[in-house]
Amino acid sequence: MDTLPYGSWPSPVTAEAVSRATPRVDGARLVGDEVWWGESVPAEGGRVAVKRRRADGVVDTILPAPANARSSVHEYGGGAWTASDDGELFYVEKTDQRVYGLRPGAQARPLTPASDTDRHGGLTWQHGALLAVRERHGDGRVPERAIVRIPTDGSGAEDVDAIETLAAGSTFLAQPALSPDGSRLAWIAWDHPDMPWDATRLRVADLSTGEVRELAGGERRAPLQPVWLADDELLYADDPDGRWNLFRHRLDGAPQPVAPADADTGGGLWVLGTRWFDATADGRIVAVRTNGADDVVEVAPSGIRPLPLPVVAGAAVEHARDARVLVSGADAHGRSGLWLVDLDAPESVLPVAGGDAAWGDEWMPPARSLVTEGPHGPVHAFAYAPTNPGVVAPADERPPYVVLVHGGPTSHVGPAPSAKTSFFTSRGIGVLDVNYGGSTGYGRAYRDRLKGQWGVVDVDDVAAAASALSEAGLADPGRIAIAGGSAGGWTVLAAVTTTDVFAAGISRYGVGDARALAEDTHDFEARYLDGLIGPLPAAEDVYLERSPLSHPERFRVPLLILQGSEDRVVPPSQAEAIRDALVAHGVPHAYVLYEGEGHGFRRAQTVVDSLQRELAFLGAVFGFATPGVPALDLD
Repeated sequence: MDTLPYGSWPSPVTAEAVSRATPRVDGARLVGDEVWWGESVPAEGGRVAVKRRRADGVVDTILPAPANARSSVHEYGGGAWTASDDGELFYVEKTDQRVYGLRPGAQARPLTPASDTDRHGGLTWQHGALLAVRERHGDGRVPERAIVRIPTDGSGAEDVDAIETLAAGSTFLAQPALSPDGSRLAWIAWDHPDMPWDATRLRVADLSTGEVRELAGGERRAPLQPVWLADDELLYADDPDGRWNLFRHRLDGAPQPVAPADADTGGGLWVLGTRWFDATADGRIVAVRTNGADDVVEVAPSGIRPLPLPVVAGAAVEHARDARVLVSGADAHGRSGLWLVDLDAPESVLPVAGGDAAWGDEWMPPARSLVTEGPHGPVHAFAYAPTNPGVVAPADERPPYVVLVHGGPTSHVGPAPSAKTSFFTSRGIGVLDVNYGGSTGYGRAYRDRLKGQWGVVDVDDVAAAASALSEAGLADPGRIAIAGGSAGGWTVLAAVTTTDVFAAGISRYGVGDARALAEDTHDFEARYLDGLIGPLPAAEDVYLERSPLSHPERFRVPLLILQGSEDRVVPPSQAEAIRDALVAHGVPHAYVLYEGEGHGFRRAQTVVDSLQRELAFLGAVFGFATPGVPALDLD
């Protein structure tokens, strides 16, 4: 076994291999005896194709290039495709945001009119009806949103009046559910300044009379994902006790808890179409339970049993029909995939898509769950030590680490190393993934810790987790970097300007000026900062004090800034202001603008280039060679 310095270990986990790693599953559905799913294709510009696995096991593509099933509703999209029971695909085309219908092998036909103002998302096929969330942009900052029923005969392509509005009247609407007899519609609604994990309302409309009833929700309640069990009974998630748990609710009765647990069946509704549970026709429920890691369980009259699925992170119950259930997520080796389980024979789990990698499991580091006491309470994280079966480091050397800060900030990471994690750990660079206060997966009290404290609690928590790692002798305290994107980029910039824990920072489309973000960002997050920092104009001074760009003299450590040119969530102007501040104060840095990329990098060439630059940046700052990766010159 070779002995080499940390950071310079040879590895088969190349940036190119990472870009080709198991693609992200984007929704899945049982169609007849076939399984259909959406899948990102990095080699094709990150487009979302729709594929199917036939009964004989043959896999083919239903939605070929250049078509791209991507919604722009709420900017984050989601629910960009669905399918009828008899095998017609309905999808939102990224380039024009129209809804199309497509029979496999035929030509796509438009189902909604050409429009410069309308977007569609959250598509769902229920009881013979195609439902969607429509977002209509006008002169005002807040678009009009409605739940609509789109005729599948194509009449809505020329006549917008043929598209029926079923629900409106709120700033945001999501997760429409049509009762089996088609007489009622349930959905989730919320209004500015709330976000969908703060306060939502579950509403039910009688479609014949137009009468609307509020079934659950309100202040400090965030019901999610209504599912009809019968024409007069709903299943949904709600958090009256601080954990998202399931409830059954007959329309003429009161809600009844379903197998409550100290775990969350629910999460941040960032994208439309997200599903944490589903029910079969005979009343069995399959649900995700998250308490740090994800479990998938069956809830039946006979009791609760865990299902033998390999998923531990990012789990979603995509679709249930009869006794068959589709579940997506990532396993403990970080392999994302889609699995089919038969509840009548759960021991026979069928891998449908993904679940593999170009390198063996010996290159994937196991997750070590860490709980650190921070200034605001316990901090949860997962540590991944340097892992390479053919190399060890000198006995007197401790490894460099990268502390990863997830976006959101209302989001979550589970105990599953990504391909990017292995890219670093296989080279001798440890990774610490932190679920700082504000993250989901630990209950409302944990995520409410960030209320009014963005730029304080998140920074304190990541600093505490990193310090605990070095104090335990697991990391070199002089070689700890911090990296994150979007809201995670904000924490990166705040951490390197207000603490002395981190020796370098990597910010991907990060927020440097909270006041500018409040003015420039899109409608979905337009009032997000009210809860994270405070309402404007009353909290103006807090915005200015917390923003890293308000204190350019505090930039001291080297930074790598990565940005997409078409980012509408955090526009390039923020990254450029950070670059200018670094130049003005002589701080070593590199700035890269990726043309055509938005909020999150999807193209294979961008993934490759950004990964190589991150590794080269760490090598340049921490003083180790990076074989196979071009050196990075810092300005």
